[in-house]
Amino acid sequence: MRTSRLVDPSSRTSSPSPASSPASSPRLSVALACAEGEWPHEGWPEPDDPYVERALRLDPPYRELREQGAVDVVVLRCEEPATAFPVLLKAMGAVSVPVIVVSPRRDTETVVEVFRGGAGYLVEGDYCTCMLASAVMAATVGHTYLSPIACAALREGAQRVSREGAGGVSVAGVAMERLRSLLSPRERQIMELLSTGLGAQEIGLRLTLSEKTVRNNLSNIYAKLDARGSTDAVLRWLGATPAVRT
Repeated sequence: MRTSRLVDPSSRTSSPSPASSPASSPRLSVALACAEGEWPHEGWPEPDDPYVERALRLDPPYRELREQGAVDVVVLRCEEPATAFPVLLKAMGAVSVPVIVVSPRRDTETVVEVFRGGAGYLVEGDYCTCMLASAVMAATVGHTYLSPIACAALREGAQRVSREGAGGVSVAGVAMERLRSLLSPRERQIMELLSTGLGAQEIGLRLTLSEKTVRNNLSNIYAKLDARGSTDAVLRWLGATPAVRT
């Protein structure tokens, strides 16, 4: 799985952090992989886009992606991510480039599977080109960006797991609560903010902590949750993936 972090754009009210500002980073090259149909945003990016310099249109089977350093991010536009996303990953081979999926599909199962694969997810009609540029920039620093509908679908998947079983209390839900109980009150605060899309810097500002302190806490959280990274930790926190510790 590609290690990444959930970013819910509906929770963001501040400008990009200095680490992701155009002044400190070169403008990006993006591959637009269109599995079916046309790319819906002709003319994107604009010449004065602060983050994206160029977008290259690629058709299946995407052989150009095997060239190391060809692009910084791949945006996959498709009707059926369940089939198109694996095809893209196979075409990429050993090249590790962040992926963002753009699709009209908004069902929980599709969104969860794409997120588990480490890709961002934008539901068509649920984002603008400014949000697309932000998603591209976020992908380059390890964030997994979800449009509001996609984020809601992921949370619905977590709630569905916790509602299963007799009386609305499932074995998975009990295991999830037991896993959460391993965290200190401060660590639970940090995980709640992380799962809404805030980064270490923003979490520090919310909790009046230094960014270094937040990152140290996150390292401890990952160890306690047996999580391989932030994506895995968020999935476990939301109950969308099996809790392995008891």
